[in-house]
Amino acid sequence: MFARGGKILVIVALVLTTGLHWAALQTVAWSAMFASHLRTQSVAVSMAQTFDGRHPCPLCRAIAAAKQAEKKDAAAAPWPKFEFPLYAETVRLTPSAAFPSVPRGNTFADRFAAPPAVPPPRSLG
Repeated sequence: MFARGGKILVIVALVLTTGLHWAALQTVAWSAMFASHLRTQSVAVSMAQTFDGRHPCPLCRAIAAAKQAEKKDAAAAPWPKFEFPLYAETVRLTPSAAFPSVPRGNTFADRFAAPPAVPPPRSLG
């Protein structure tokens, strides 16, 4: 039950973030405009008036205003800048007394630096 609600919530979030809701609403507005133009005009004239941009319906104007307001809101709220203070002196990290000091050098590599003490065995033959 909760998985289905989560999937629906993700779909709604994707639709809203991609702006698909404006496209769906604009499609509804164009369909209504085309249908209203068809009552009095031919198909070609109705199509031209619906999509020319010079004869917007009230819903088209509302969609355009909402899109513009959404763009202004996004531009007005910039991301915050994270600034870190500059230090004039060098920062040194010193371990506390609870941590034993580690010997300097690579002791693992030092084991293999010297040649083997004995020559390799000869093959039996």
